[in-house]
Amino acid sequence: MRRPSNLSLVDVILWALRVAIVVGVAVGTFATLSTTRLSGDQWRDLLIFGISQGSVYALIALGYTLVYGVLFMINFAHGDVFMFGGMTAFFVADYLSDNGILNSSPFIAVPLILLVGAISSTVVAILLERIAYRPLRRAPRLVPLITAIGASLFIANSVRGLYGDGVKAYPRIDLFQGTIDFFGIPILKSHATVIVAAVVMMAALYWFVEKTRTGRAMRAVSEDKDTAALMGIDVDRIISVTFAIGGALAGAAGVLYAIVYNQVIWSMGFLPGIKAFTAAVLGGIGNIFGAMLGGVALGILESLAPTLLLAGFGIPSPNQLRDVVAFSVLVLVLIFRPYGIFGRPESK
Repeated sequence: MRRPSNLSLVDVILWALRVAIVVGVAVGTFATLSTTRLSGDQWRDLLIFGISQGSVYALIALGYTLVYGVLFMINFAHGDVFMFGGMTAFFVADYLSDNGILNSSPFIAVPLILLVGAISSTVVAILLERIAYRPLRRAPRLVPLITAIGASLFIANSVRGLYGDGVKAYPRIDLFQGTIDFFGIPILKSHATVIVAAVVMMAALYWFVEKTRTGRAMRAVSEDKDTAALMGIDVDRIISVTFAIGGALAGAAGVLYAIVYNQVIWSMGFLPGIKAFTAAVLGGIGNIFGAMLGGVALGILESLAPTLLLAGFGIPSPNQLRDVVAFSVLVLVLIFRPYGIFGRPESK
């Protein structure tokens, strides 16, 4: 039997892979749910944790997608910008805790910690653009990519030398202990805080890009830098603003990450950074709404999928394969839809 002439061998293989994935997901899900390994409350908690974790990914992913939208380059040092904000804010949190301010005046202390994280990452992001990327703006795309990897190593190891290489435990914040009731659903206060803060920041960014003059200038620069310059837009300033916004969101995400996991370390930028890049690709790199949705979707997948898909096959510790799920999503997106869910194919 001959295959249709309009289908290549690669198409046949990809369709076979699609079918295999669908069958594997269906079989694994059915096998897991039929065993009642987890209760409904446990599945609910996993979902909420996934949304919380995905909100952090989304904030980091916005930095990737903003920079790509303006410069068409991947800033692989962005994960370390995220790490720098969380690490720097730790010392402020530790100082406020030692002096009793953190828990006596949490509505002053917590915004201050968040602000310090955002400002410190903003400064690093601006310096990164000015020193490492601006001189290479007209260089081939591979050159800034290699520079970004070098900048990532420089930032991470500088923080390791200046701040120490041990794990730093964030001080306990009484405001975030316990649960709140949301329409009859108990949610950890820390998770609720992260979700609400992320939604507010993402909504503010969307409003800024769509409604303000600077946001319109950013969109113009992303379309055509030379034409935008002829129209009187200061392209260098807009690019610096783009890096600053991405850095601020990443720094705030670093603090929110610490609220969820209660610790920071100099190497923590690598995995969340790569997963946020995966989220940006999933949503459509360069698309702001896509980065938001991609981050939340990846967080939910990472939280639910290992147990939902693998536990039914008798795998003893499926949660240890969370990273495998995240990177499998990246590979599958690159194979089947390389421009993402909301992205558009680049014109040739």
